[in-house]
Amino acid sequence: MLTRRADFLAANRGLRVSRPGFVLLVNPNSADTMRFGITVTKKIGNAVVRNRMKRRFRELLRAVLPTEGLPASDHVLIGREGGIERDFGQLREELSAALARAREGKGDKRRPRGAGPRK
Repeated sequence: MLTRRADFLAANRGLRVSRPGFVLLVNPNSADTMRFGITVTKKIGNAVVRNRMKRRFRELLRAVLPTEGLPASDHVLIGREGGIERDFGQLREELSAALARAREGKGDKRRPRGAGPRK
């Protein structure tokens, strides 16, 4: 599991795949292990909501990464507002699709720094 800020910043330089419930960041690491991290900001809700989302993401990653994750890579899930209401099965399908895109090297474009939410 990723815990150091430097690891999260390194993952941010990697591939980015956006989905309605989360954003997946994937970046190769120097270790030969598959690692993961989870980030949910205070914009999402209070502590109860954020912790619930983190628990769901943790379980989702434990179920999907061993079979579909990229080897020797760091995987970071960033929670989005719609992620807490989404069905767990739907989140699982979205994560599988995001990992497939990352495996193909197809990421989404980054938004310009300072750009607010899209409307």
